Amino acid sequence: MNHSIHSADRATHLKIVVVALIAGIAVAGFGISARTNSDYTQTAHVIKAGKPMAVTSSDSSMVR
Repeated sequence: MNHSIHSADRATHLKIVVVALIAGIAVAGFGISARTNSDYTQTAHVIKAGKPMAVTSSDSSMVR
């Protein structure tokens, strides 16, 4: 048995890639199914801008 990824043969590298691909697909599928099963009702709230105003003074200190 080879304990180093550097000296592993082609079949070992292929197995690692296949397992990683299957795990990635499983995680993505779980995330998509968890998102679509929940009922999110989103409503848009429109906020209209008020009249323009000018700020002439502030309480913050100025650093120069």
